[in-house]
Amino acid sequence: MSGLDTLGRVSQYASRYFVVWVLLFAGLALVSPGSFTWFEPYISPGLGVIMLGMGLTLRPVDFRRLAANPRDVAIGAATQWVVMPLAAYGLTLVLSLPPELAVGVVLVGAAPGGTASNVMAYLGKGDVALSVAITTVTTLTAPLVMPAWVVLLAGETLEVTFGSLFASIVQIVFVPVVVGFALRYVLDRYAPALAEVGLDVFPAVSVATIVLIVAAVVGLNVDNILTAAGAVLVAVVAHNAVGLGAGYGVGRLAGMPDDRVRTCAFEVGLQNSGLAVALATSFFGPAAALPPALFSVWHNVTGPALASYFSRQEASAAATTTPADD
Repeated sequence: MSGLDTLGRVSQYASRYFVVWVLLFAGLALVSPGSFTWFEPYISPGLGVIMLGMGLTLRPVDFRRLAANPRDVAIGAATQWVVMPLAAYGLTLVLSLPPELAVGVVLVGAAPGGTASNVMAYLGKGDVALSVAITTVTTLTAPLVMPAWVVLLAGETLEVTFGSLFASIVQIVFVPVVVGFALRYVLDRYAPALAEVGLDVFPAVSVATIVLIVAAVVGLNVDNILTAAGAVLVAVVAHNAVGLGAGYGVGRLAGMPDDRVRTCAFEVGLQNSGLAVALATSFFGPAAALPPALFSVWHNVTGPALASYFSRQEASAAATTTPADD
């Protein structure tokens, strides 16, 4: 039992200081690129492992939530599907990004939600069930939605087809998520203790894999970082801000309760940038992977910061209303 507790503590420690590890290893990659570029062939399989971990967190009850709350799920998913791709494309035009960097920004915009949004919804006093539902919908529809947006917005500069992107996303995202879901279902029925071990271990595995992916992309892009990092960073910061703001604003306009408004902000603003990195590396080259790698770092700064703000806001509101209830 002590061994399981140790695994849980290690996993929590790794997740808590995720941004620190990313920044540390990204800095090391700038100094010694060759120490991390070896991971390039393993970026796509690594993301598959991460998506397997996401599948392990899903249970049948999560899909029942889709039927129980279709309106807010649809609003959150539709906002992400529309706002983020169009914002990405607009930023590439405004900043006049080179084609290889522009496609990386578009890939981020077209990506589904990531598991980071679920964590931030929890920390920011959001509706975690709604967060998981929206992430599930956008992830499972990613093989159709993502290639459609990429081909539509960046098709003139691409040599890849909808079919090739569709096949890759199915392999990297859909299959691992379904396998993880099936594995969790079997383990819950026949080996619940083992299921708990998996839930303890996989966050640390995911953190380590994302850190290696970001470090590998930085190592492969040392020259691009020195010449174009400014424009890419502006695109990443603006894109993330648009997503967070749009999600929050749409939630308010739709009349959602406060916890769902916060959730909508996280779901729209925090993308599965790891998927964008994997596709960029496979189809478009290391330069295209730079924007999603930087997005991965940045949204793991703004996400916790906004979650802390929402949490304090909720605590303050609760403290204000408590005396009136007594």
